[in-house]
Amino acid sequence: MSTPASMAELEAQLNDFAPEARAAALRELLRLQPQRPVAPAEAANMHCHTFFSFNAYGHSPTSLAWLGRQRGYKLMGIVDFDVLDGVDEFLDACALTEVRGSAGIETRTYLPEFAEYEINSPGEPGVLYHMGIGFTTTDVAPAAAAIIKQLREQSAQRNLGLIERVNAYLDPVKADYATDVLPLTPAGNATERHIVTAYIGVAERVYPDAGDRAAFWSSRLDLPLDKTESLMQNLPAFQNQIRSRLMKKGGVGYVQPGHDTFPPVDKLHDLILACGALPCAAWLDGTTSGEERMDDLFDLLVGKGAVALNIVPDRNWDIPDPAARKVKVQKLYEVVDLARALDLPLNVGTEMNSYGQKLVDDFDAEALQPVRQDFIDGAYFIYGHTAMQRSLGMGFQSAWAKDQLPARGERNRFYTRIGRSLPPGAPLLEKITPEHSPQDILSRLEDW
Repeated sequence: MSTPASMAELEAQLNDFAPEARAAALRELLRLQPQRPVAPAEAANMHCHTFFSFNAYGHSPTSLAWLGRQRGYKLMGIVDFDVLDGVDEFLDACALTEVRGSAGIETRTYLPEFAEYEINSPGEPGVLYHMGIGFTTTDVAPAAAAIIKQLREQSAQRNLGLIERVNAYLDPVKADYATDVLPLTPAGNATERHIVTAYIGVAERVYPDAGDRAAFWSSRLDLPLDKTESLMQNLPAFQNQIRSRLMKKGGVGYVQPGHDTFPPVDKLHDLILACGALPCAAWLDGTTSGEERMDDLFDLLVGKGAVALNIVPDRNWDIPDPAARKVKVQKLYEVVDLARALDLPLNVGTEMNSYGQKLVDDFDAEALQPVRQDFIDGAYFIYGHTAMQRSLGMGFQSAWAKDQLPARGERNRFYTRIGRSLPPGAPLLEKITPEHSPQDILSRLEDW
């Protein structure tokens, strides 16, 4: 007779590559612990990568929903590179775990109007990390599916080129994309971080002796042997060193992107709008030549359809150097002021795609007090849109919303109020139809 799985074993199973295993583990965890262990607080991480692109802690969409429940985070959102593979899984899990959830996509695009400026991808003029948030399903319309297919194929081709160049340099440590890299992913969407992990594994096979392996990496990373040996004892730092030395700007695997390396912003917007989701600009820290022109940049992106702004707060304030911290905190305040003026709700989070990133932002930090409410309101906004769009097709971009609430600021406030009032999985939505006005809907929520 098999022994019942412990909570820890079930939580590990939440990250199994088999979706049926993840679902079964969540059902059993909820059976074992039907009540939340802590009351939910106004804590939110709306930008968590899952293992469908890369999560440094190995979290699947289901695992992230469970994490939010167990830690008392009221709101959680996933954002994966180039794919929507986790959308249905995450939103379904959020309904079960009573976490307000949202789902998005992120990719690199090209912005020809800023071809001479570094924007939010340092060292790569014209290249723009850009997002869509508020998706409601993995199963998208054919037009959107074709764009996602193109994103995946372009990513795979870039990966294959990268591996070819790095293999030539690391010989005899050579990674094979099909046998060494793709098995590290649940659905074939590999990133540079998967490739780094693969190279570390291949080196262990080629050089089973730790001393020989350290000597190999010392020579290839151009580091003293003692420093290499020390790095190898700190896996996250070692992985970052390999990625920086071999794959980022100046590395043997790096190729400077051009105008045809990534899709134009407008192509990504076509995908987002076809899904009833929200084009979302992404902010770095305000110190690049492109972001220093924030007024021009956001006028351009809003003109192309952006209706929200993503910020990773930690890299804008939690900085050891006081002088750099002062500059970046001021830039953070300035961009939030601009977002207010342009009626751009904020989507904030820690990413979780690099070791050491926080599970949730510290909204109580002194530096964040002037913008804390904007962060929280933005989280409720995107959940409110998601709930209305997924259940009723009445999200922020719907014909109903644009007819009833033509002014974006007024529309933002409506979906924020929905997000605050509507618990996850609430049956009230079954009683709402497009014939109801926004005020009718809010009144029903207040009386519920």
